[in-house]
Amino acid sequence: MTRGLIAGIVLIAATVLVSLSTFYTVAESEQVVITEFGKPIGKPVTKPGLHLKWPFIQEARFFDKRWLEWLGDANQVPTRDKKYIWVDVYARWRISDPLRFFQRLRDEMGAQSRIDDIIDGETRNVIANHNLIEVVRSTNRAFAETDEMKDVFEAEAMQSVQLGREKLERMILARASRVMPDYGIELVDVRIHRINYVEAVRAKVYDRMISERKRIADRHRSEGQGESAKIRGKKERELKGIDSEAYRRAQEIMGKADAEAAGIYAAAYGKDAELYRFLRSMETYKTVLDKESWLVLSTDSELLRFLRSSDGR
Repeated sequence: MTRGLIAGIVLIAATVLVSLSTFYTVAESEQVVITEFGKPIGKPVTKPGLHLKWPFIQEARFFDKRWLEWLGDANQVPTRDKKYIWVDVYARWRISDPLRFFQRLRDEMGAQSRIDDIIDGETRNVIANHNLIEVVRSTNRAFAETDEMKDVFEAEAMQSVQLGREKLERMILARASRVMPDYGIELVDVRIHRINYVEAVRAKVYDRMISERKRIADRHRSEGQGESAKIRGKKERELKGIDSEAYRRAQEIMGKADAEAAGIYAAAYGKDAELYRFLRSMETYKTVLDKESWLVLSTDSELLRFLRSSDGR
């Protein structure tokens, strides 16, 4: 390989390296701060496209233009009415002044840490100055509870809301937004993501809820047993009434039948007294006599008269 070819290759490589160090591209979602030996110079580059800088001595620092997400860690915060709760907060922010942002925070990791301090602090201050009901509810809309659920709700839950959760969130946003421009940040939204009691208080709340539900269940069970006894008593009364009415009707039918039978017997006796006496005697024999019975009759017995033969013997 000749020296000329080697020199050509080195020249091409140097040209490419210088070009890569000289040109940089800014995307639609980016903004750039140019630094020289680590210090920012000039104004931020926000226009998308191909741009130039001095090679090797200048460096392009890219920052996002878009709205970014911040999600804080859960913090234990006391309310004004001494309720200790865990509060999760999230926010949306963007880099509004990349030069100041770079000078104060350097990068997004530093920004996230600083936003943690500011929003968590303002959240603690706002919540600590208000009761728990203000953090939980946003309006005084009536609860859609049933009669038994009224016993479950705490008295504090039935208090009226003066500000509400949404206004407290706006208060946190307003307070934090006053500080953010010093860091080249614009804060657009702050919301409470989740609220929960601390573990010790949560266990007490669960125990109270369980005891309330058991008390309501016992009350329903007692009311059910009372209603059951009432139904059984009604059933017994109706059964006795049915039995009494059936017995009365049976006696009426039997009395009517006996009367009709007596009338038939009387009519038969009037038509043929001898036949009537014969039938009655036969019924009497059937009742008092069987195969092992002995019957001793006098000669003038009415029963004996029907047992004699037709010739009188």
